[in-house]
Amino acid sequence: MTPEQLDRASDLIAAWSAIISPPPKWTISEWADHRRKLSGEAAAEKGQWRTNRAEYQRGIMDAVADPTIEQVVVMSSAQVGKTEILLNCIGYFVDFDPSPLMLVQPDEAMAETFSKDRLAPMFRDSPSLRSKVRPAKTRDSGNTILHKRFPGGHVTLVGANAPSGLASRPIRVLLLDEVDRYPASAGTEGDPVNLAIARTKNFWNRRVVMVSTPTVKGLSRIERAFEISDQRHFLVPCPHCQHEHPLRWGNVVWQDGRRDLATLRCPACNGTITNAQKNQAVARGRWQASAGPSKIAGFHLNELYSPWRSIADIAIEHGRAKDDPSTLQVWINTSLGETWEEGGERISEHALIERCEPYPQADVPARGLILTAGVDTQQDRLEVEVVAWAGGEESWSVAYHVILGDPDIPEGTAGSPWTHLTDYLRKRWTSEAGGEMVIETTCIDTGGSNTQAVYGYVKRHKGDRVYGVKGQGGPGLPIVGNPARRRAGKKTTRPIDVYIVGVDSAKSIVYKRLRITEPGSGYCHFPQGRSAEYFRGLTAEKAVTKFVKGFPRMEWHKTSGARNEPLDCRVYAFAALVLRAPQFDKLALRRRQTMPAPKPAEAEPPPPVELPAEDTPPPHEDTAGKRRRTQRRGSFVNSW
Repeated sequence: MTPEQLDRASDLIAAWSAIISPPPKWTISEWADHRRKLSGEAAAEKGQWRTNRAEYQRGIMDAVADPTIEQVVVMSSAQVGKTEILLNCIGYFVDFDPSPLMLVQPDEAMAETFSKDRLAPMFRDSPSLRSKVRPAKTRDSGNTILHKRFPGGHVTLVGANAPSGLASRPIRVLLLDEVDRYPASAGTEGDPVNLAIARTKNFWNRRVVMVSTPTVKGLSRIERAFEISDQRHFLVPCPHCQHEHPLRWGNVVWQDGRRDLATLRCPACNGTITNAQKNQAVARGRWQASAGPSKIAGFHLNELYSPWRSIADIAIEHGRAKDDPSTLQVWINTSLGETWEEGGERISEHALIERCEPYPQADVPARGLILTAGVDTQQDRLEVEVVAWAGGEESWSVAYHVILGDPDIPEGTAGSPWTHLTDYLRKRWTSEAGGEMVIETTCIDTGGSNTQAVYGYVKRHKGDRVYGVKGQGGPGLPIVGNPARRRAGKKTTRPIDVYIVGVDSAKSIVYKRLRITEPGSGYCHFPQGRSAEYFRGLTAEKAVTKFVKGFPRMEWHKTSGARNEPLDCRVYAFAALVLRAPQFDKLALRRRQTMPAPKPAEAEPPPPVELPAEDTPPPHEDTAGKRRRTQRRGSFVNSW
């Protein structure tokens, strides 16, 4: 053979050896460091993947392929690379260990978004994956948005709200993303997590990965899974004394209110750890289990470990969120990766009564920028609360009014409470800041025994910005959801929109704000003289965790014999604010522009003239000269 033929033969042998030889014995992190390419539209840092950029990711990824581990649980904050870990796991099994894989997102829309924005770019830009998963545009490629085939397996993406997708096929590698955002049940089939895990029972070497930011204590799926794991925490060495410790929010310090200069403090030597030193320490850190051995490897992370978040950024965001329990909960969940404890104890009405304050002579305090109203309907009366709102959704209870009368009595008829309600909602309220205000939006309950009467009222008073609402319990519902079409009266009449109010979410926010003790964002003001019965009704419920068919669910229950109409009215007034969606900064600017200018301060009288002594002659005053200086020339009249 000629030398050229020998070279071609050796190349052919090498190529064939590469095809038939087993893949290298790499861990998932080693696979990613060699073969994963980050895409420009899906990552902040385009190019070759580097695990040492965020060293804590190495232990999590390698645990997924560890044969001694059956399940991996990651309870973490945002901004630590959870999604990239899942992508690397998919890439590894597609390339090195072909298997049937399933990725479950909270709903099908999120699954499609993940496939288009994250998965497809990885397959396209990583050469070893590009040759295995052909583009979706290729004819007969077996590659759709939610189902991608490759030699030896497939990747299926489903939504946790789709029971057919969860129960359709056997799966060896199951990836569950953001499990705390899954619905309580996949249709009528039960818990979506258990449904999906049941698909893996046929595989002795199955892998289950659960990843999520936690939510509410007692309801969090990821917290329950982490608690039965070996509970690993990432220890970093102090740059001063080499003491290994986990990064915790309690060790973040700053001086003189300068959160922008926040640093970490070593719990052993009290040494100061700057952000740069923190990142260097994380690169030398290691995972350590705090519970006994388990086939479930659990990992907990917070944003302090992230190389993409500085200590100062986290401290500044805490400063913005700390005064409002609603925003504080988001910060604790997404920055600390910890659950929020609702506090099931009942709020004391006495504590609210004690902080009642004198209101001005006007109806609305000066800082109130917008008025909303919430109306609750009962068989023999209507109850109304008018609430003023300012920036940060600080609120003032302006008035609470009970209108007696049967709601079934038509408006305009003697004894009808609707006639009185119309006059009340059209009332003009004086503001301490000057001028008058009107109620911008009203939400009225349609879920009582007088539903058709309420429908008719809402239809007649659309011009008064009155909206029908119906409360609906259940976790995860928005404060105000999409409206449902309802007919008011005969079928020939035009239907009205009835908005669904997530009462569990709304009551949770209202109660968090009632616990705020200092005026500011979210604080609730009440006037002196408000009846104790009102406060008993406002605090008549508490959130409790109940297990329904073996699954925890938070429910609101009355704790006393007091009626809860004041709480319902406040919820509906809050829903009215959400519907109105005001821009408080613009409202405040408009008020400043339209307020009358303050009257100028009266000038102080001139000091008394000190008369000269009698023996001192008065100074000579040339009055004629003065007169001459003030004369205008060119007119004979001026000389008269």
